[in-house]
Amino acid sequence: MRCAIYARVSTTDQTCEMQLRELREYISRRGWQNGGEYIDTGFSGAKASRPALDRLMADAAKRKFDCVAVWKIDRFGRSVLHLNQQLAALTGHGVRFIATSQSLDTDEKNPTSRLLLQILASVAEFEREMIRERTLSGIRAAQAAGKVVGRPKRVFRRDEVVRLRDVEGLSWRAIGKKLGIPAMTALDSYRQSGCTETVASESPVSSGKRKKKIAAA
Repeated sequence: MRCAIYARVSTTDQTCEMQLRELREYISRRGWQNGGEYIDTGFSGAKASRPALDRLMADAAKRKFDCVAVWKIDRFGRSVLHLNQQLAALTGHGVRFIATSQSLDTDEKNPTSRLLLQILASVAEFEREMIRERTLSGIRAAQAAGKVVGRPKRVFRRDEVVRLRDVEGLSWRAIGKKLGIPAMTALDSYRQSGCTETVASESPVSSGKRKKKIAAA
């Protein structure tokens, strides 16, 4: 059994290491083969398209693995519509979906598992909407009090961000520290420069220097 791993965090300040450790142990305990690790860092679960997720779905269509394991459903997605579409695509390709910490497996011949999958997906979407509403309410209250809301403007060289990433291979955190900006600002600047980064699936993303392939967006 070849089992692919998918992990995601919403910001570049977070790490997927805990998810990856749990998923690797899950696969190892069952004697399965690691079919590749797909990692999205700095992407919201509400987004239907993410670099590693898109690559995973494309590889699923080619049957490069037999199942996909995630730590929790909300790591795969926080939209019921998108989740249903992706699960339907995986099922059509003959690839099973497993959420390890929630004991959900679409390969089980038990309708209860699929029912729980839909319920937990709805809960994840509801949580995201509640967080979004509380955030917007806080912003409106701050603006009404005359406070300036939003990130402060930062002056730095965007071409230096690209050079540090492409030439020196620094992590976003290292680039931010070197230029005196948040890691997320460095990542946003890199994306706006028209570059797209693809990380090989054979090994997880590390926080230090690494080789990578850059393709024009």
